[in-house]
Amino acid sequence: MFPPKPFLRLNIRRRVLLGMLLSVLAVGLIGTFSYHSLAQIERKMGFVEVIDDLGNTILEIRRYEKNFMLYGHHEDFDESREYAAKARDILVKLEGNAAEFGLSQEHASLKSVLADYEAVSGRLFVERGEGQGPPRAALQADRDRLRDTGKQLVDLSQRLVTHERARILTIVQSLKRQLLFSVVVFLALGGGFLFVLGHKTVTALRSIEAATREIAKGRFKTLAPSGSDDEVERVIGAFNHMIAELQKRQDQLVREKKLSSLGVLTSGVAHQLNNPLNNISTSCQILMEEGQEADPAFSRKLLGNIDQEVARARDIVKGLLEFSRAKDFERKPTSLADVVERSVRLVSSQVPAGVEITRAIPADLILPMDAQRMQEVFLNLLINALQALQSRKGGQGRIAITAERDAERDQALVTVADTGAGIDPEDIARIFDPFFTTKEVGKGTGLGLSIVFGIVEKHQGEIAVESTPGQGARFILRLPLSLPAPQPEAGAPA
Repeated sequence: MFPPKPFLRLNIRRRVLLGMLLSVLAVGLIGTFSYHSLAQIERKMGFVEVIDDLGNTILEIRRYEKNFMLYGHHEDFDESREYAAKARDILVKLEGNAAEFGLSQEHASLKSVLADYEAVSGRLFVERGEGQGPPRAALQADRDRLRDTGKQLVDLSQRLVTHERARILTIVQSLKRQLLFSVVVFLALGGGFLFVLGHKTVTALRSIEAATREIAKGRFKTLAPSGSDDEVERVIGAFNHMIAELQKRQDQLVREKKLSSLGVLTSGVAHQLNNPLNNISTSCQILMEEGQEADPAFSRKLLGNIDQEVARARDIVKGLLEFSRAKDFERKPTSLADVVERSVRLVSSQVPAGVEITRAIPADLILPMDAQRMQEVFLNLLINALQALQSRKGGQGRIAITAERDAERDQALVTVADTGAGIDPEDIARIFDPFFTTKEVGKGTGLGLSIVFGIVEKHQGEIAVESTPGQGARFILRLPLSLPAPQPEAGAPA
């Protein structure tokens, strides 16, 4: 394992500060380079303007030179000499910039050619002014030389302008590449920063969001630690602590709900025990009165009745004790018909005279389940069904519990249907949410169906509800017929 990188060990606040500092430094560095390039372009543009002036001045020199050579006017010669002097001044002004931009050789060539031009034009003026002079061939040679030097002046000035404009374009292209590179670097750094900082934060937030949705469904699952020492880790720790506290509170509420159910069942059990106890008491009194004179066959019959009533009372108390006893979740092969029968027996004292509970469950339907918790499922569904029937006018109806095998899906299909008032369509989507209830305040905690949902899910089963208002409700449970094969651990050989 490589040790974690220093940046990854920083908390979010320090990462943000470091990212801002790096951004400021990068902007400052890029700004400095850009300012230097722009300043260089500005100086070169000024240099090009001066060279343009020099080029225009040289063109004026050539224009007056042409007029002088054609017409011999002294004014044209004077204008030409004035523009030549102006050109010399411009060259003097350009001397520092030429050295800065590496154009000293071109600058010196211009000065030399301009000096030759002035010398040749001076000789031609003297020769034309005297009306006589050197042979015609020499005069023609000076004229040719004047034209050549003038052309050199124009070419050199234009070459300077072209050279500097090319340099300006090069700087502009370099600046464009620099800005493009800066954008790419910024995007890369920003993307990397967001990935390192944002990806982890967003992942944690999504995990918290998903866990919150699971909490809303009654499933409490802690988040895995992020493995870092930052705000995300502290938020995850606080969230896990909240989940643990919520789990404790829900367990307390579930116990209270169970105690409430026990209170309801106990009052019925008391009535159920009255009958066998009365029968036992009556039989005992008869035996005591008859004494030794009692017929042996009649005595055996009374004793048999006493034994049956004791067994009946024992079964009633045993069912109540099994329901109330707290134990760890354990799935083992259990007869579904027995679990349903015990559940019906426990609520039988709560069943009004006009309500019928029917069972159609195969005796050989054995499922891997926790009998106590599955009994709690059927008790909650039966109590809800009885309350739904009582809400109808007359309080009469029927509750039907059926089960069958679904071999294709390797499941048992169990239904608990009633002919009660039904469930409103807008409530069906929330019927299994914790603390959601349609009962009046003080008459329901909203935990019964949430507990049912949790127990069925813990058995790796499914539960759904179908209902039409006024026509009753039908709860559909799908429970596995066999335990799923254990999954191999990650990295273990197949």
